Amino acid sequence: MFELPALENALMTLKQLTIGTRGSRLALWQAEWVRSRISERYPECNVSLLIIKTSGDMILDVPLAKVGGKGLFVKEIEEAMLRGEIDIAVHSMKDVPTEFPRGLGLACITAREDPRDALISRGVAFADLPQGARIGTSALRRQAQLLSVRPDLEMVEIRGNVESRLRKMESEKLDAVILAAAGLKRLGFDDLVTEYLPPALSLPAIGQGALGLECRLDGTATREAVSFLNDPATALCVMAERAFLRRCEGGCQVPIAAHAEMPGAELRLAAFIGSVDGGRSVSGVVSGPAENCDALGAELADQLLARGGREILNEVYGKEL
Repeated sequence: MFELPALENALMTLKQLTIGTRGSRLALWQAEWVRSRISERYPECNVSLLIIKTSGDMILDVPLAKVGGKGLFVKEIEEAMLRGEIDIAVHSMKDVPTEFPRGLGLACITAREDPRDALISRGVAFADLPQGARIGTSALRRQAQLLSVRPDLEMVEIRGNVESRLRKMESEKLDAVILAAAGLKRLGFDDLVTEYLPPALSLPAIGQGALGLECRLDGTATREAVSFLNDPATALCVMAERAFLRRCEGGCQVPIAAHAEMPGAELRLAAFIGSVDGGRSVSGVVSGPAENCDALGAELADQLLARGGREILNEVYGKEL
């Protein structure tokens, strides 16, 4: 660790920072928000953006679950960071794998926007959707949870950025689409939302609504410079969710969900593991001191794996955990 005077000197020498980001409108909004906050705090520092296309952006004609692998939306950005082309990466935390390449790690996690899923359906609530309604979604976890309640629904895989998925309401003749509320609110599309789905119906993705800033571990000055963006409560909640995901060996392409809240000093974590067709699922909740976030996530994962989650995930992964 730097001594405080040395750290202050190191921060003063930061005259240029480059942020790596995907090129979608939402990713650029997120990166620009971070850029503006850093520029406000360090007006002498020139902060620029570098747009990087990821595997997840390039493969749009195949469902995420069939692409395979982890880090589809971060791999190329991390490679650019290891080459020294960027200093900071801004990610949606729900896209970030639980393991980082050697030499990289999270510098901070920002305050979470609305973590819920949102239904856009021309004014028809979820409970009132017609029998056999066609629902567009890009997430198996949404599919698994909603089919467990409404097995009559037809789930349609939709990929692409927020705008293209919204357009597919018409082009695919869908009755509704479901997207993350955070992205809709950040882009100003929240007026289109028919209903925010409660976590009891559709538990959010791990890290949904939070942004993560990834840096090189040897870039101490950069990491310290952006640490003011860290929200401690959100960070503890997301760490618990990611600990659950890590123990389940999961990624964003599998039907796993977890969401933590901190109403006080206690952290409450809820999680779900389900089959893709919605026919089988296990869920549970644990609570405990927030500082034990990693242990709470692992504890709940072990509970659900022992209660049938292991068999469900074995079928999804095609292997034994």
